[in-house]
Amino acid sequence: MAGHSKWANIKHRKGAQDALKAKIFNKFSKEIMVSVAKGGPDPNSNPALRLIISKARAKSMPKANIEKAIAKGQGATGEGQTFKEIIYSGTLSNGISLIVTILTDNVNRSVSSLQALFRSANGQIGKQNSIPYLFEQKGYIEIDKSDQLNGDDLMMFVLENGGDDFQEDEESYLIYCEPRAIQDLKSAIENNFSVNFSAVEISYFPDSWVELDQESTEKILNQIDNFLEDDDIQNVYHNLKV
Repeated sequence: MAGHSKWANIKHRKGAQDALKAKIFNKFSKEIMVSVAKGGPDPNSNPALRLIISKARAKSMPKANIEKAIAKGQGATGEGQTFKEIIYSGTLSNGISLIVTILTDNVNRSVSSLQALFRSANGQIGKQNSIPYLFEQKGYIEIDKSDQLNGDDLMMFVLENGGDDFQEDEESYLIYCEPRAIQDLKSAIENNFSVNFSAVEISYFPDSWVELDQESTEKILNQIDNFLEDDDIQNVYHNLKV
């Protein structure tokens, strides 16, 4: 029976991982479709699409899935699905602020679900398309450290080629730039250094972080995970220090 229980647990975890991967791919597909509708299907002339495809590939999204999403964005599949981008702010307990980005084909459904999520978390939903003053949108690039990569050389190059800030922690170099500069900066780094990108994205960053005790932090993170379980919610940005 012990062996059976172990196998059942492995199957459960495998199923959960597969479900999570499918959810991630679905969210990337929506982003690709919207980007194609806005800027065309060619990544060479659509930097936003190029960035999304890069992120999708980093998460092992199959090429066929990417191509299908591009075709949908062009209307080539005849499915005619149109997604709208909306953004909401809100607050949770202990001074935690959120920005929630949504891609949806049914705004009323998505807003209703979002309201329910805030109620469940004893939070307060804000106004649509309202960005709290304490958040700023930035391009963010994270590069793994390695023995072959000189941090000082990388820092000088980044700051001379569109980067606004360069930081590091024990495992990574953290680069910040204007959102419009992120793809050119990433390409420049790729062309001059041998690097492994662990993140390339445009995100919202708070000007200060809220630090809580471990129990409160875990509670907030679980609430944020509940938001991300919603298929229409693409990202949740927050000011919780973790």
